[in-house]
Amino acid sequence: MLTITSPEGDGAKDALWSRRAVSALFFTGYAAAALSATAEPIHTDSAGLTIETVALPATDIQLPAFLARPDAPGRFPAVIVASEIFGVHEYIKDVCRRLARLGYVAIAPAFFVRVADPAPLSDIRAVIKIVAQASDQQVMGDVGAAIAYLQRQSFVSPAKLAITGFCWGGGTTWLACEEFPQLKAGVAWYGRMAPPSPSDEGGRLWPLERVEQLHAPVLGLYGAKDPLAQSIPAMRAALAAAHKDESVIIVYPDAGHGFHADYRDSYNAADAKDGWSRMLAFFADHGVAPHLFKRRD
Repeated sequence: MLTITSPEGDGAKDALWSRRAVSALFFTGYAAAALSATAEPIHTDSAGLTIETVALPATDIQLPAFLARPDAPGRFPAVIVASEIFGVHEYIKDVCRRLARLGYVAIAPAFFVRVADPAPLSDIRAVIKIVAQASDQQVMGDVGAAIAYLQRQSFVSPAKLAITGFCWGGGTTWLACEEFPQLKAGVAWYGRMAPPSPSDEGGRLWPLERVEQLHAPVLGLYGAKDPLAQSIPAMRAALAAAHKDESVIIVYPDAGHGFHADYRDSYNAADAKDGWSRMLAFFADHGVAPHLFKRRD
């Protein structure tokens, strides 16, 4: 039976999430709205890892999160993994396992759980409706809850925290690095940086408009064929104007949106591998590296 562990104990909310966990929290497959029939997703074995569903102390609930870490004594650097719009499905869980096998504690909060799990849905409009109800303020609160949880754990090096995210989670990564001084680095995979137009989506927080607040450097990984790449010149200019010289944006000429997502048609194996290597090196350059890490040539 899947259970949720919480540092605060098994209160009423913990029991609620335990009862709902299998059916409602973490979909056991890949996002139905984006899965390619021809995809051959990477699967990382969990041998040598501890896999848990934990509860994070958000302001309104004990927020479920998927956690993977080395099954070994000691303290390890930690990475918050911010999901795509599809939530914590098998791809995001495998990213966590990949990081854990390298010597990280990897945690993926279920940002959308207050409404529903978008992963099983095949109607992208229904998915977007769920995601739209997660305000930036709520999401930043959830990231803060993940940070607080990690810093209390005996298996985490509390000063070695980073964040990475994909698509929607890429935008979350930029915002988190602008919000939390506890983070040492962020890697944003093709996340939105600016509003689609000046009048769209009022009330949202946009990374481009908050660059001066960056506490931690960000590595942005984008595909030139992705419409979101249109905001890269403005973001580079804003970073330069704010003297945030440690933040870098890499553009892959042959990649589109979602090029790391190995369960989708958009997957680009070569660029995904290069981006992953760059991510690990970026974390290492900013003091968030496990003992197992070896720099690429």
